[in-house]
Amino acid sequence: MQDTAVEKQGRQDERLGSAPLGKLIVSMALPAVAAQLINVLYNIVDRIYIGHIPGHGDVALTGVGVTFPIIMLVSAFSAFSGMGGAPLASIELGKKDYEKAEKILGNSAGLIVLFSVLLTFFFSVFKTPILYAFGASEVTIGYAESYIGVYLIGTIFVQIALGLNTFISGQGASKTAMLSVLIGAMINICLDPVFIFLFGMGVKGAALATVISQAVSALWVARFLTSKKSVIKLKVSNMRFEASTVKLIAALGISPFIMQSTESLVSITLNSGLQKYGGDLYVGTMAIMTSVMQLITIPLQGITQGVQPIISYNFGAGNKKRVKSAFLRMLAITFTGMFVFCGIAVVSPGVYAGIFTSNEALTKLTVQVMPTYFLGMTIFGIQSACQATFIALGQAKVSMFIALLRKVILLIPLAIILPKFMGVMGIYRAEPVADVLSVFTTSVLFLITVKKIFKTM
Repeated sequence: MQDTAVEKQGRQDERLGSAPLGKLIVSMALPAVAAQLINVLYNIVDRIYIGHIPGHGDVALTGVGVTFPIIMLVSAFSAFSGMGGAPLASIELGKKDYEKAEKILGNSAGLIVLFSVLLTFFFSVFKTPILYAFGASEVTIGYAESYIGVYLIGTIFVQIALGLNTFISGQGASKTAMLSVLIGAMINICLDPVFIFLFGMGVKGAALATVISQAVSALWVARFLTSKKSVIKLKVSNMRFEASTVKLIAALGISPFIMQSTESLVSITLNSGLQKYGGDLYVGTMAIMTSVMQLITIPLQGITQGVQPIISYNFGAGNKKRVKSAFLRMLAITFTGMFVFCGIAVVSPGVYAGIFTSNEALTKLTVQVMPTYFLGMTIFGIQSACQATFIALGQAKVSMFIALLRKVILLIPLAIILPKFMGVMGIYRAEPVADVLSVFTTSVLFLITVKKIFKTM
């Protein structure tokens, strides 16, 4: 189907299979890391500004923290569509089947539109009881409702900006993918203090700044994917659902969906437990530690997101050696990064805690519990690399099990059971226990599964 112009554009994705691996990983991963780091600023910057609102910053921060499960669910559905489709499109690019890659892109975009409509309606109607179930109290519910009520207006923008951006990096255009996030983030950072403090809008201002910035990012992404610069084009004709294509996207997308949506379920479990055994101050510590975890893990997810297209493309092209080399280099980076930055949280928690609050009591309690909570995360880089490779290779069933293992099978039951014997500290201790068991299980499964896959290449 490719004409001369598209064949020229194809050189962009062909470098995934031919460029020097070290330089390629850097060129793909660094923009992806920057994009992920910038992306997390949408929520982190909001929380930093909100936490320093004079007089009630600590309560406002706790209220906004309660909305985190809803925000994660919105992101999870974009991951279902985007991360479920982008690796498949990259594999088809490796096979030079551009028509099938465009069909995958179109069906993913159709899913994003459908999910956006349903999510906006559901959470807008039922937000109050949902927020109470997520750990809100009579003191914090007003802030939580104010923030999420505005944020939900921009659901479609969040879905497009996050979900379809993966198709830009998936074709080798990692710098363009980074710019799509950078533009929105810079707008968000500039608008936050104006809306929150200058206009006196408080948490509503923070949410409005996020909506506007995500809208700009979404327009950037859509424009690129419909332009001549894109190797594969977003076309309305391809947005009509094709059962076989949707099935493929869903099979692979369920894993990243579970990874992110269960983050929401974990947040609900932890916040409700902390409210029961501790109170608002303990829920506040989780809002801070969740933000710190984002600061640490999301940039490292940028590494895996940058390397994934390389693995997918070369798997499709049958280049076993290049697949193996890309994985090993990704593993070295993710393990080292998690060990160092989580190590700081264990050894010097005050470095992170002071960023988000000036409240002395909240800072003191966060410093006390953070080392326990982050201890197991020091080795989590191993699981990140293995999980990303399972997805890149199209291993839907194994990646889904791994996604369920840490959070649903281990962490949530532990967070419910341990506090019955250890009090509120049992909730914090559930995290490292789940992390260590999950990393060990994932490592064993990875060695067994990849050995079988390589025999078929």
